Amino acid sequence: MKKILLFLLTLGFGVCIFAQERAVLPKAKRDVAVIKPATLIKDNGNQQGTYVPGTKSSGMLSEEWIGNTMYDLQTNASDQNRLYLYNDGTIGTVWNMGLDPTAFAARGTGYNYFDGTSWGAIPTVRVEPYKTGWPSYSPYGENGEMFVVHHMTDGLAYGIRTDKGTGLWTMAIQEGPVGAVDISWPRGVTTGTNHEFIHFISVTYTVYMGQTNALLYSRSSDGGASWEVNNHFFEELGPDYYTNIGGDVYEFMEPKNNTLAFLVCDTWTDMVLMKSTDNGDSWEKTVIWENPYPLHVTGEVTDTFYCVDGSHHLAMDNNGLIHVVFGINRTYGDSGGEYWFPGVDGVGYWNENMPAFTNDMDALCPYSDCGYSELIEDYNLIGWSQDIDGNGSLDIMDIAVYYRGLSSMVQLSIDDQNRLFCVYSSVTEGFNNGSQNYRHIWTRTSPDGGTSWGTFYDLTGDLIYIFDECVFPSVTANSDDNIYFAYQADNEPGMHVQGDADPPTDNQIRVMTVFKEDILNSINENTELISSSNVSQNYPNPFKSTSTVYVMLDKSANLSLEVTNLIGQVVYSVPEKQYPAGKAELTINAEGLDSGIYFYTVRSGETSVSKKMMIE
Repeated sequence: MKKILLFLLTLGFGVCIFAQERAVLPKAKRDVAVIKPATLIKDNGNQQGTYVPGTKSSGMLSEEWIGNTMYDLQTNASDQNRLYLYNDGTIGTVWNMGLDPTAFAARGTGYNYFDGTSWGAIPTVRVEPYKTGWPSYSPYGENGEMFVVHHMTDGLAYGIRTDKGTGLWTMAIQEGPVGAVDISWPRGVTTGTNHEFIHFISVTYTVYMGQTNALLYSRSSDGGASWEVNNHFFEELGPDYYTNIGGDVYEFMEPKNNTLAFLVCDTWTDMVLMKSTDNGDSWEKTVIWENPYPLHVTGEVTDTFYCVDGSHHLAMDNNGLIHVVFGINRTYGDSGGEYWFPGVDGVGYWNENMPAFTNDMDALCPYSDCGYSELIEDYNLIGWSQDIDGNGSLDIMDIAVYYRGLSSMVQLSIDDQNRLFCVYSSVTEGFNNGSQNYRHIWTRTSPDGGTSWGTFYDLTGDLIYIFDECVFPSVTANSDDNIYFAYQADNEPGMHVQGDADPPTDNQIRVMTVFKEDILNSINENTELISSSNVSQNYPNPFKSTSTVYVMLDKSANLSLEVTNLIGQVVYSVPEKQYPAGKAELTINAEGLDSGIYFYTVRSGETSVSKKMMIE
């Protein structure tokens, strides 16, 4: 089992807990609009900078580093089902993997498998014999597995093998309809007693049936040898209702019995639930949020309105009720194009027992100063960036570009007790590289089927994540005592292939295991404000001039620091000072000190933590 190496110190499992009182960005910053590119990414081979080989080494003891990628875009909008927990405790997962930054000619599906004891070796080559993208993963057959991706020209490529975790993949192609063979950005799930029914949704890569991109559905009961439903076009999602169904603005729910469902929504489309209770023979459309401009075309002048940002997810509880979570943003259009608002923040929630949202411009406004909103905190507004230092304001630097809100990339899992686990990526106060804040993976749970929502937990809030950008989570739909999710991480906010166009670098694919009771109940019963797990090793170490000790505080505390030599003499000190909740930094200055071994001690009240350091 490949444990992630710790670059600061070895820590136990740590989750930072935060109260739910809300602080927001100043209105002037929330009102900043940025033009959004009109073209979705299917491929990107532009190299920005020079690749320096190496690996990122950070993480925590309850997660695994299971893969790498330099191609760092996993989705244009909503995250695929990339991870599956089997009843026997094994797990399969896939991701968009590209390790060659010049044109990414070898991009394809990265795959790894947990056999109940350990994960496989980190892969260095894609699964397929040709370039692909955007994998979606599901079980197939009695003991097998399946993934589906888009081929770059020929339609959907899918791989099947009868024994999960081992053997050769049998690859096949499903073509799109005449005139639109190149269908892309797929999602796939399976149904049936032995997962023998394959279900795909995707969109055309060209104009079809009067839409710039059109959504299609297919079903096979024999592994793709034949298709009893082949590239079905939904009239209720067609050009009479929407100008376009963009790539990645949809995802399947993990089916239960014969019930299938998928969501469709982005900035310029209604949020639509398509549900089938007869294994895909017939479908019912429910509009969850009504877009004010569903027939918008680029160049049209519109009002500014709050919207779904394209990221959403859904799951069904044990009573057959479907629950939905979604990211929130704001937009408008004019002759120059379409715009988004990086500073807008919120995670919305809906279930089939709740009323739909209207097409009012401010229906999805997540702020109290809008004058009108249909969102209510802790009812259908359940997530937002946290005020970690408790100063009453959200202190965010420049925001890395993902074309989503501050809190987005949402995922939802519901367990056998109808407890809801919402996981999302959020721009996080107090964690930055000096110019941009990092995104962390957060969770919030509902113990009673969505009626009430509990504490916010930063699952990547430990010291070892202080330089980590944590994005694109994909959670397993089912669970045991734990929830499981895969995500992507590197040390630079933003991406290489989209948005910021950062230089290419190694990104780790990690799978995190979180004990459910820890995030349903209070984790930290220890009243001591500091311990060896939240006081870091000084960094850098060894050092010549200055080094920093980081302390992660769940609430404000008085801290001081002393440095002693080998005979116990105090040779340097940082006077006691009150620090707010979040990341406290204490700097050690080695000026005038001889090279050698020293000890530093951090104190808070009657509690102290001591560690060894070296001056060069």
